[in-house]
Amino acid sequence: MTIARYRVAGARSFSTASGVSTVGVIGLGLMGHGIAQAAAEKGYKVVAVELEERFLQGGLKRIGDSVKKITSKAVEKGKMDKAVGDAHIASTMARITATTDRGALASCDVIIEAVIENLQLKQTLYGEIGRVVKDSCIIASNTSSLSIGTMAGYCGRPAQMIGLHFFNPVQMMKLVEVVRTDQTDPKIFARAMEFSRSLDKTPVECIDTPGFIVNRLLVPYLTSAMLLVERGVATPADVDTAMKLGAGHPMGPMALADYVGLDTCLSIIGGWQSAFPDEPAFKVPESLRAKVAAGKLGRKTGEGFWKWDGDKLAA
Repeated sequence: MTIARYRVAGARSFSTASGVSTVGVIGLGLMGHGIAQAAAEKGYKVVAVELEERFLQGGLKRIGDSVKKITSKAVEKGKMDKAVGDAHIASTMARITATTDRGALASCDVIIEAVIENLQLKQTLYGEIGRVVKDSCIIASNTSSLSIGTMAGYCGRPAQMIGLHFFNPVQMMKLVEVVRTDQTDPKIFARAMEFSRSLDKTPVECIDTPGFIVNRLLVPYLTSAMLLVERGVATPADVDTAMKLGAGHPMGPMALADYVGLDTCLSIIGGWQSAFPDEPAFKVPESLRAKVAAGKLGRKTGEGFWKWDGDKLAA
């Protein structure tokens, strides 16, 4: 079947230079639905896999709502006429096959796992992936903090395993960290880089190390700001103002930690501290533990180190 492909502002034409035509996405949550959308909008066939039908339907709704919102803005700005916009929405959604059958991943050229950061769950999942996929398939995890090498061991296909760490929201953020292990096949890695570029992303290369590039620098920065406040050096507001005006950051570290989610910050830094107890950068602030224990998780709960009104800081 020939599928009409429509250009969104800034998008590239669909390319199979990486040897990829079908993309599998496991998990349609916050990150997975954005990855599936990004691939479908660029012309790839997408096999979207979830554990239960209700999760599938929720993920498909997220994708549909997102595609409609972005396309409507393009139409409003005169970058696309309405007929082309409507066709783009329809063709994007038509490229996505949603299923609870992991056996459907057998047809995929790249598989991107985007489930919760739980190694026990991933161990079972990667065991299934390893038995299903073809030998040429790129097997990727969207993890932000877990070891790619560990998951490669679970799937039994270490030469095919990489990290493809997208950033939230996937539909807007340009960066992808492409992570290799000592056992990753260089040809697999090169194809993954080209696939990332075909999604109109900018890939950066990284070895398998805690937090890769961004989170390895970012999370200790956020926790260092919390420790600064704990020591009474400055208030959260003054720390944030100092970094915005003194370092040119768009958001201060205390507000950014809230935005990311204090539970997420604790999970990452806590996991690193357990795995690398001698690394001084991986120290868990007591204020972070206290906020999470009190259910004050930041933006998502309306209060963390700051108070929030939806996605914005409360006045």
